[in-house]
Amino acid sequence: MASLQARTGREKQRYEGQLRLVAGCIPYRLEQNVEVCYSNSENKLLVLMISSPNRKDLVFPKGGWEEDENMRDAACREALEEAGVKGILSENPLGFWVFRSKSRQNSCNLEGGCKGFMFALKVTEELDSWPEQALHERKWLTIEEAFKFCRYDWMRDALNIFLTTFSKEKPIGMREESVELPIRPLSDAGDECQMASSGCFGKPSSVQHLQNSSSKCIVQG
Repeated sequence: MASLQARTGREKQRYEGQLRLVAGCIPYRLEQNVEVCYSNSENKLLVLMISSPNRKDLVFPKGGWEEDENMRDAACREALEEAGVKGILSENPLGFWVFRSKSRQNSCNLEGGCKGFMFALKVTEELDSWPEQALHERKWLTIEEAFKFCRYDWMRDALNIFLTTFSKEKPIGMREESVELPIRPLSDAGDECQMASSGCFGKPSSVQHLQNSSSKCIVQG
């Protein structure tokens, strides 16, 4: 794994108008609930969050979607680079959020706007080392804990949609129905390119058919 390198620079960054395109995911896994281990009838749902440099709160892995990859590839790559996990990505995004940034490094674009798509990722492999390990620590959390650590309202919104999708009888990415989401105006998000609490939403059906089926993430180093 030492040969893996995180992508740097923005030469291949995708834009939609003035908005920088971003892709990310909510990594998750099921493990036996020790409180009911004797019945062997219940699994605990855990989600993975990562730390950010000089911040105490946690975020989900995400980053820029580049010209030489599709949206799902970008989400898989960011999960590998930032969190060191691989797995099965949902066929369709949970939704998208439009947000602004006041980053000192102008990390989105000249207008400070980003459009981010979030997926669900069923983790099948957790690496011992990963490209941005020095920048991001990872932490498995229960849903209740994850809600408490969410930096912005967009994260709670995405987590709620994830839970709604996960609770359906069909696996994530195989749902036929869509989730209606309210449209909200752009607003400032703070000093990083993060999805703001009042970011715009779009329903998942507006970005469907990016891929024909869920697939194992294979990311080139």
